[in-house]
Amino acid sequence: MTALPVAVVRLLARGYPWPVDPSEELGRALEFVGSEVAAETVVRAGYVLGALAALLGTVVTLALRPSPTTVPLVAAALGLGTTHAVHAAPAALASARRTAALGDAPALVGRAVLRMHVEPAAERAAAFAAETDDGPLARSLRSHVRRTRGGPGSGFGSFTDEWGEEFPALRRALHLVDAAADAPAGERGRALDRAMTAVTRGTRDRMAEFGARIQGPATGIYAFGVLLPLALVAVLPAARVAGVPVTVGSLVLVYDVALPCCLLAASAWLFARRPVAFPPPSVPRSHPDVPDRPWRALVGGGGAGLGSAIVAGLVAPAWTPPLVGVAVGAGVALLVHYRPIAAVRDHARAVEADLVDALYLVGRRVSEDTAVESAVERAAREVEGETGETFATAARRQRRLRVGVERAFLGEHGALAHVPSPRARGTATLLGLASEEGAPAGRALVSMADHLADLQALERECRNDLARVTGTLASTATTFGPLVAGATVALAAGMGGDAGTGAAAGFGGGGSRAGASATGVPPLPTAELGLVVGVYVCLLAVVLTVLSTGLRHGLDRALVGRQVGRALPTAVCVYVGSVVAAGAVV
Repeated sequence: MTALPVAVVRLLARGYPWPVDPSEELGRALEFVGSEVAAETVVRAGYVLGALAALLGTVVTLALRPSPTTVPLVAAALGLGTTHAVHAAPAALASARRTAALGDAPALVGRAVLRMHVEPAAERAAAFAAETDDGPLARSLRSHVRRTRGGPGSGFGSFTDEWGEEFPALRRALHLVDAAADAPAGERGRALDRAMTAVTRGTRDRMAEFGARIQGPATGIYAFGVLLPLALVAVLPAARVAGVPVTVGSLVLVYDVALPCCLLAASAWLFARRPVAFPPPSVPRSHPDVPDRPWRALVGGGGAGLGSAIVAGLVAPAWTPPLVGVAVGAGVALLVHYRPIAAVRDHARAVEADLVDALYLVGRRVSEDTAVESAVERAAREVEGETGETFATAARRQRRLRVGVERAFLGEHGALAHVPSPRARGTATLLGLASEEGAPAGRALVSMADHLADLQALERECRNDLARVTGTLASTATTFGPLVAGATVALAAGMGGDAGTGAAAGFGGGGSRAGASATGVPPLPTAELGLVVGVYVCLLAVVLTVLSTGLRHGLDRALVGRQVGRALPTAVCVYVGSVVAAGAVV
């Protein structure tokens, strides 16, 4: 936790001085995420924040003038929901981090296996696997290696005790790696291959099972969180005629508060059950290609929001400019803010793209007694794309600075100095080891190429297992949901008396408010209805985009922010366009 959330939690906790009894799960979650806050402090802060949320909900609900029974229900729901969210947040954060950590399990086992191919020493394999990455799983292994240094054991045993219950395949794989150190030379290769097979098959099976298991919950989210609420918009005028007290305030509470909160709760439930994730490389804000200029995002978002609001005022109903301006402005600001990080990641992925071919070529030539330095230079000429350029840069560093292979890649001005790719950096470290071992390391490099190909195929298969579910959620957030919402709003306006050209031209809220239907029931104000549903469409775009992106790639801030930045402008433009098009027909 950063300093600001810690200070806020401690400040809130002061408002509840009575004793509390936190659960053991909460304490373990806070310890795992490295929080400085005690479990008792989180429990007290949850109670205080829940009370404040209930008070705020009461005030807002009274201002919307719903039925008298609605006020205590909203206050109780907000209070209890906020308290539970605060108490459950550390466990959810710990679960998300474990999920992201376990996504590194195949790569960690792969690094250990490759080090064992070079030298059959489990202690050095464990140290190599831990030191060539900076993810949570590697940091955990690093701590176990430090504890066993100077004593018996490699650190794999205590490490698997910590993580084996959550991922049995990781425990089996590392036990095989540990046992391979004492196996005869003819058996060692088969044992290491079985280790890689165990972790990759275990990951693939868990993701396939998860993909099949979430079909039902995802369908429920789609049906009850999107389709049914949007379909009900069209029958609101008929409900008012039938005497149902449908007011703008009640619509705000249902569509803009209750439904988004339910979708968030369902999303959190799905995230907590995701077995592994394959997040993109982490890019710190200190990276030289990531400028520290937040004003660019603010200026870009503000300009885009203002321009889109002006266009909406000219071609769309009079109530749309604020909605379009805020949604487009927020989306563009997110895109501008996260674009440099996305560019760095795209470059890292491009470097990894042909890494398998490059390693295979280097390994074959090293097996034929060619020096690693010469093999790297020849591979640079034969491999295309960013991978070949990276190898060419390393080869030039070798010649000009007279440095070794590892420094040519990972030194201060090395070819991979600013490439946030643990896979590529681990490869460079192994190339450095191969330059010391000579020809015997050639087979290890060829094996590494095969293992990297397996890991890349594993990630593709795992993402493809979720592609149908996540694709449906993403298209619903940006296209289908807004399209249905706009059509239903136009239909509701037509049933309320704003049909024909009036609906297309402006959906004028004043005319709707003043008039009445043939039965004497005043129609629902169309401007307010359009804004309420429009806000729901924007919230839907955010929540479903976060859900689809998180299920497929993990909850990475930059990736989620970029996808939300694309989804928001698309959703609001589809929604407003659907309102205009359907209003001209109704």
